[in-house]
Amino acid sequence: MSGKNISSAAFADSKPHYELQDGLRGVAALLVVFYHIHEGFSFGSGGAPITVINHGYLAVDFFFMLSGFVIGYAYDDRWNRNLTTGNFFKRRLIRLHPMIVAGAVIGAITFLIQGSVQWDGTKVATSAVMLAMLCAMLFIPAVPGVRYEVRGNGEMFPLNGPSWSLFFEYIGNILYALFIRRLSFKALAALVVATGCGLAWFALYDLVGYGMIGSGWTFDGINFAGGLLRMMFPFTFGMLLSRKFRPVKIKGAFWICSLVLVVLFCVPYIEGKSQVCLNGVYEMFCIAIVFPVLVWLGASGKTTDRTSSAVCKFLGDISYPLYAIHYPIMYLFYSWLIKNNVFTMAETWHVAVPVYFGNIALAYILLKMYDEPVRKFLSRKFINKKKNA
Repeated sequence: MSGKNISSAAFADSKPHYELQDGLRGVAALLVVFYHIHEGFSFGSGGAPITVINHGYLAVDFFFMLSGFVIGYAYDDRWNRNLTTGNFFKRRLIRLHPMIVAGAVIGAITFLIQGSVQWDGTKVATSAVMLAMLCAMLFIPAVPGVRYEVRGNGEMFPLNGPSWSLFFEYIGNILYALFIRRLSFKALAALVVATGCGLAWFALYDLVGYGMIGSGWTFDGINFAGGLLRMMFPFTFGMLLSRKFRPVKIKGAFWICSLVLVVLFCVPYIEGKSQVCLNGVYEMFCIAIVFPVLVWLGASGKTTDRTSSAVCKFLGDISYPLYAIHYPIMYLFYSWLIKNNVFTMAETWHVAVPVYFGNIALAYILLKMYDEPVRKFLSRKFINKKKNA
């Protein structure tokens, strides 16, 4: 880890961050945006599987594992010294919530620009949109069918769909502070195995019926349970890794791990279901075997030159803002695709490319002009650094 150019991702933590892990989080965020570009193209084929970066949704599971590792590393040894449950929650809220609020506001703006209509064309009252924005700001999920479920397809957060994963991230943080941090290594390992078996059951037997592990985005019973397992297994696995972490020497770890992520996410959807869902087998292989290796290698490697340090810092800085705000822009992109009946990159590259890089630019602008200043203000106001730093 370099002591220079501290990443924004490390803000408000007292320990140095693993720069390569920050960089890998940024790579995964870039791949998520690319995945969502191609997700729009699937609308033209009746929702058929994406063929370019079909497994990009697994970035969410990778994020959960990285988060578990970082939280375990940053906080496990501080509870008996100078950290209280209240101060932990303050730190996590200051780290996460400003961009959640920004995503809700951008989501409301883009929904109004679309004409405040659901996917089926039903007009939505402006008051319902404002209620949806308020609920999103307060992180109150929508149950399918309630008035503020404005998009009409059952999303927990209809103004900014991917916020569902941040909702489960909050649950993971709460569970960590209340009881997971108290578990011995053996007890934590047992929790990892139990949640891993539960997630494998969902994935291998396709309990949500999608042919993929993509549960958690809606608040119906089976999806909520699937989303909870999607968070709990990699999140606790990451914590387990942090407790036994010992670095291994590997050159070019960031570039190797980045390439592996690209390859994993670009593997096409795997057809076939006899006793088990073959795509689910692949998903569990990625989450349970490959992702832990990537997290370990990412923590082991070090940046050795200015270019790598700058790349990892930039990617780490924009990773969370990019993930938190990109999807409302995607709603506009999807609306444009449907209106013009175009569903290939060859037909849409002149719009898709600006959407992709525009999201990156917007994330960076919000980081520098909103997220970092707000977090600095809130940290000065609510965190007593002499006692809790």
